[in-house]
Amino acid sequence: MRIGVDPDVCEAHGQCSVVDLDLFPLDDDGYSAVGPDREVPPGEEEAARIGVDACPVRALRVLLG
Repeated sequence: MRIGVDPDVCEAHGQCSVVDLDLFPLDDDGYSAVGPDREVPPGEEEAARIGVDACPVRALRVLLG
């Protein structure tokens, strides 16, 4: 499973990092530092889905394939 963030949509709400700061790191300004394509470690898939769903502006996504 992979996740990604659209930096043009992210508004630095930080709700993803509340779910799991290691999986959803923030930069120094509070914006998502996930990047466009990040591998989710085995066993962290549920936390990844919850973190993606926590974004109020839908800047995060689960990547297919």
